[in-house]
Amino acid sequence: MNDRPAGAAGIGWAGGGARPVRTGADLTASTAVRYALVPAPRLSLDAVARRSGLHPDLIRRFVALGLVDAERDAAGRLVFDPRAPAVLARVQRLRIGLCLNYASIGLVLDLLDRISLLEAALRGRGMRSETPPWT
Repeated sequence: MNDRPAGAAGIGWAGGGARPVRTGADLTASTAVRYALVPAPRLSLDAVARRSGLHPDLIRRFVALGLVDAERDAAGRLVFDPRAPAVLARVQRLRIGLCLNYASIGLVLDLLDRISLLEAALRGRGMRSETPPWT
C-alpha cells in the first residue's frame, strides 16, 4: 500500500504501476533550485571592524538602523558580506561630508541606489536625455 497520494510533490504514478513519472510542475521546480558550489565568504564583526576602522558597537548600531546588512551564523554572531567595509565607508563619508544624522543617511543611501538603478536602465536602453550636454 502506498501512503503517498497520486501526484504528490509533482510525481504521478503511471498506469498505477510502480514507476514514478515526473510531471511538468516537478521539472520546473527542479530547474529553479540552484546550489552554491563554494560557500559565499563572510566576514566576522571583528574583521569588518578592523577593515573599516570603526568600533564594533558602532557597526552593531548601523546593523540595527539598517544601514549595513548582516546575518547571524549558527552561533548567533553577526556575519557580513565582503562588501560591508565599503558600505560602512560610504556611510561615514555621508556622515562627515554632509553632516547628516544616521536616520537621514539611510534615506540618502536608498535614493542613491535608486538613482544608480535608473541610470543603468537608461544606459541599457541606449536612451539619452533630449537636452544637449552643457559642455
